[in-house]
Amino acid sequence: MKQIRVCSLLILILAVMCGCTINSSVKNEDLKNAEAAKKVKIITSFYPMYISTLNITKDIPDVEVVNMTKPQTGCLHDYQITPEDIKTLETAKVFVVNGAGMESFMDEIIKQQSNLKIVEASKGIELIKNESDGEENPHLWVSISNAIKQVRNIAEQLAVIDSKNAEKYKVNADLYISKLEKEKDKMHSILDGMKNRDIITFHEAFPYFAKEFNLNIIGIIEREPGSEPSAGELAATIEKVKTLKVKALFAEPQYSAKAVETIARETGAKVYALDPAVTGEMNADGYINIMDKNLEVLQKALK
Repeated sequence: MKQIRVCSLLILILAVMCGCTINSSVKNEDLKNAEAAKKVKIITSFYPMYISTLNITKDIPDVEVVNMTKPQTGCLHDYQITPEDIKTLETAKVFVVNGAGMESFMDEIIKQQSNLKIVEASKGIELIKNESDGEENPHLWVSISNAIKQVRNIAEQLAVIDSKNAEKYKVNADLYISKLEKEKDKMHSILDGMKNRDIITFHEAFPYFAKEFNLNIIGIIEREPGSEPSAGELAATIEKVKTLKVKALFAEPQYSAKAVETIARETGAKVYALDPAVTGEMNADGYINIMDKNLEVLQKALK
């Protein structure tokens, strides 16, 4: 009889302990869900928007930043939105985009995610029109001066949407802008004295960069990445390189350099890689590191 009572007591204790464990697990799960619900989830459209937003939201615990596209995705001219992208955006409060026509899928996003807050980094920035087609060029971030304006734009718009963290956004933006200003000054101190200012670029990603540093783009090899130049266009570029005695051709690390190498063989010009900062290290210093590398390349190419 005594053994039965002891066994009953042990069963009761185990039941209470199990109940406490289950209740504790449920409470922990509820707590995690509640914490996740409190977070401001920000989705960025592609690499340069991600790096800027990452710096602006630095050390803000209740803000999460996720990049929508894969790290190796380049410019979004012809990007097709995927079901996975839609699923990602469904969990977000804010979508940070470059704008200026870069994200051609925005009408579809707005239609499907009517409650999503859109932050447009290019808001109010003067756009350059392409010589080839007269369309507005969306590659604003390639110019450091414009990248600074975009950082300020993102921070100001986030502050309106998430007023609780408004001051933190401003402080972080100021800190990052000071780094960008320092990088810009360094690049100007070296590039402004270069006598050779003629360059041939891979595609129309560099007009803002060229304007920033007073470079003269005398030719573009591919108007759009992946659209190989025709035989006539290739011949015309080769002739221009020979006539103007261009010493450097610039490919982009994200794309095939086949056409560039053909021109180099025919002219004796040397091929260098100039990075439009559409892919790179997924950390806060990614953009500045790319600009440092571009500076090194231009020093060699233009000397």
